[in-house]
Amino acid sequence: MPAKIVQRNRKRINRVKVDTVTIDIIESALRNARFEMDTVLFRTAMSPGIREQHDEFPMIANLEGKMVVGQFGSFIWGFMQGYEGTIEDGDIFLTNDPYSVNGAISHANDWLMLMPIYRNGRLIAWAAMFGHMTDVGGKVPGSLPTDARTIYEEGVTVPPVKMYKQGTLNEDVLKILLHNCRLPHWNLSDFNAITAALRTANTRCIEISERFGDDVFHSAMAEMLDRNKRAMRELIVRTVPEKKQYFEDYLCDDGLDMGPYKIACTMWREGNKCIFDFTGTDPQSISSINFLLNEEMFKMFAGVYMIMVFDPQILFNDGFYDLMEVRIPSGTLLKPLKPAALSCRTHALGRIFDVLGGLLGQGNPQFMCAAGFSDSPHFMYSGYDKHGDWFQLYQITFGGIPGKPFGDGPDGHSLWPSFTNVPNEFLESYFPLRVETYETIPDTGGAGKNRGGNGLRIGYRFLEPGEISIHDDRWLTYPWGVNGGLPGARSRKLLVRQDGTEEILRSKVDHVRVLEGDLLIADTWGGGGCGDPLERDVEKVLFDVEAGLVTVEGAKRYGVILAAKGRVDTAATDKLRAEMKKVRGNAKLFDRGFDSIHELKERCLRETGLRPPLQPQFTKWASKAVAAGST
Repeated sequence: MPAKIVQRNRKRINRVKVDTVTIDIIESALRNARFEMDTVLFRTAMSPGIREQHDEFPMIANLEGKMVVGQFGSFIWGFMQGYEGTIEDGDIFLTNDPYSVNGAISHANDWLMLMPIYRNGRLIAWAAMFGHMTDVGGKVPGSLPTDARTIYEEGVTVPPVKMYKQGTLNEDVLKILLHNCRLPHWNLSDFNAITAALRTANTRCIEISERFGDDVFHSAMAEMLDRNKRAMRELIVRTVPEKKQYFEDYLCDDGLDMGPYKIACTMWREGNKCIFDFTGTDPQSISSINFLLNEEMFKMFAGVYMIMVFDPQILFNDGFYDLMEVRIPSGTLLKPLKPAALSCRTHALGRIFDVLGGLLGQGNPQFMCAAGFSDSPHFMYSGYDKHGDWFQLYQITFGGIPGKPFGDGPDGHSLWPSFTNVPNEFLESYFPLRVETYETIPDTGGAGKNRGGNGLRIGYRFLEPGEISIHDDRWLTYPWGVNGGLPGARSRKLLVRQDGTEEILRSKVDHVRVLEGDLLIADTWGGGGCGDPLERDVEKVLFDVEAGLVTVEGAKRYGVILAAKGRVDTAATDKLRAEMKKVRGNAKLFDRGFDSIHELKERCLRETGLRPPLQPQFTKWASKAVAAGST
């Protein structure tokens, strides 16, 4: 049974003509309301992932659930598909079960809350927001178990449920949720913070509608969606070729010693419509790296990427979705069958953006970006301190941003919109650790006419015994370079024990015991380079060396020789560049840093001492689903 919207005022909202000035005023008011939602949340949430890192995503949508302003769209669409019941004034819904909402959220840590906005008994809009909870139960602190085989091991999952029914809190359901979390006071604070943010959006939308009228408010949002659709139609026709473009990239491993896993996609245009077909993607994993990719959510990913690369002036919203078609075979890494585990989907989520870059750039090499949104590394540290109190840290770290046609990639930065780092002073104040190193790593960005951003090195000194988890990728494969640019460096995690012994950790590990005085040195990947490094201005290379971003030896990758006193040896540089160009030949469109997976695994063993992953062992039922072409 589909969701039933209950309205006291049966008068229909009509589409009317709205002048441009009024549309712009309403657009600005909605944008301000969206950012006010963020402000309310940051000031009242307790978990550092939300309060400091800003791992949350707000939106305001029209009465059909299409996002008009926000960061991520498609929440309400998936919710409406999975929810059976009434929708009434004063209701606030919560869900964290990806399978119940067709991947509108993608793992149990994300508490998605939605609020229908009513005025005089009539639905006029929606507000939604989700935040990543530090813990939702499950078999490991942080609720992101690498070795989970089913979603039931990852914490409590909740189908769409009314947490507020006509304004009254469902306290019993909330008690059950909090009872199964390791940090219930954090979850309660974050729940109340999200609720307050939704009510802020509710107030602002009602104010706008009271000022201009329901018909004008509704029509202005519809026009904002239409403007986006018109702009995106032109962008798709201009940038997406009718000839099929194919690209594939890999997740290095699944945390259970198997990999790499291929994500394959073919893209082409039919008329005004852009088609994405993920046929050829590997079957789902037996571990938790699966990513239940909602088709509407992928359209949002693709739209954001295209806008940022080709025309950042376009207002992003859900208006263009019927200009895209997404095909994802069932039983694959991106459309796993329930009850497949999903908690560590962040690796595939990050790799989707690298795949998009490879697809969209082939038809427009002048706009092509290198790889660099290669992961979203997670670090977790938990235990009991000297006073017997439980502590638990969840942190996202950053890497090198890819080189772009119009400039270098930032160093040690996030590609997630609006994300910030957790200040080291905050970490040291609230958790038993000391950050001894926090710096970018020279030469880890891929060399190019435009340099890839360097990776980030963080040194965590543990002040209490405890347990750590690390979830990362790009330790086996390289972030590729484009148009002659070289690949970025791979990630690496080194644990130095207090007695001086060292251990290279795998990129996906849980239950690593640490003692007081142990040191973790966490290196993230660098972004790939863009363009021929031999064409990079020598003065830029000199600046990078002086800034500590490139070493004197690393400058030779650009064909630049530095003389004494930090000066460029012009004659030697010209000679070296000519020799390098002759030996290299034509620049590669893509430089992955390897010619075959087998060769890559052998090199990895030599360079890191880590045993390379084995060929993935796909479950029989997932393989059959892929072979049958089930969608």
